[in-house]
Amino acid sequence: MKTPQSPREAPEIASFTRYYEHDGMLRAYANRAMFLAILFAVIALSSLGFAIYVRIQPPTVIRVDKDGNAIVVGGGARQDRITQMAMMLSAQAVSTDDSASAGVAATDLEGRAVVRRFLEHYLSYTPDSAPRNLAESLNMMTANLRTFTLNKLRDDDTVGKILQEHIISDLRIRSIERTKNAPWDYVVFGVKEVHKVKSGAEITDRIVGQYNLRLVEERRSEFNPSGLLVAEYSEKQMVGERDNGLEQKSQLDH
Repeated sequence: MKTPQSPREAPEIASFTRYYEHDGMLRAYANRAMFLAILFAVIALSSLGFAIYVRIQPPTVIRVDKDGNAIVVGGGARQDRITQMAMMLSAQAVSTDDSASAGVAATDLEGRAVVRRFLEHYLSYTPDSAPRNLAESLNMMTANLRTFTLNKLRDDDTVGKILQEHIISDLRIRSIERTKNAPWDYVVFGVKEVHKVKSGAEITDRIVGQYNLRLVEERRSEFNPSGLLVAEYSEKQMVGERDNGLEQKSQLDH
């Protein structure tokens, strides 16, 4: 005997989707697919047209005459005149900037920066950084002072002592003053702490020193943008009981 169906329960066929809903979904999917196909076709045709346009363009040939003026060969007379004018203006601007930067004298701020950088490389180091720091400080010297200092470092075996005794040097600059004796004379006061291991014991030396430097000017370049080099260097121990043997004195001129 069948159980009578409740009037509130919908028949099973009513739970299925109606045919016109399926048709609408299919049409929506078709319209979306058609829109994407048209969009991708437009992009493909645009890319193909751009590739063809680039391919048919003549190659750019630049001719440089004896005066250093660049001229674009080909592409129309008007384009040549405009490009030539632009290149000439750019070349003149670059040459003007180079001549201006080369002719401008160094400032006191640049001098102080060179002094600080030189001392921090020359007097602050660890066993790992000593060869690199000393090399960078040598590159900041004039040819005469570089030769003198390099020979002294080699004769004293300075790098070997630093590695053997595990020397760590740290310089703290207190003041940088410009003297009136010469245009580029500087007097620097600083505290240098030297840590080294000797006979299995660590020794710490705290030295207050006076460092005298004289700079000279040269032509500015990308390797030396300030145009300043260290021509003379000497140091004087003011307070402290020990000396680490790294004092360099020279009266050589550039």
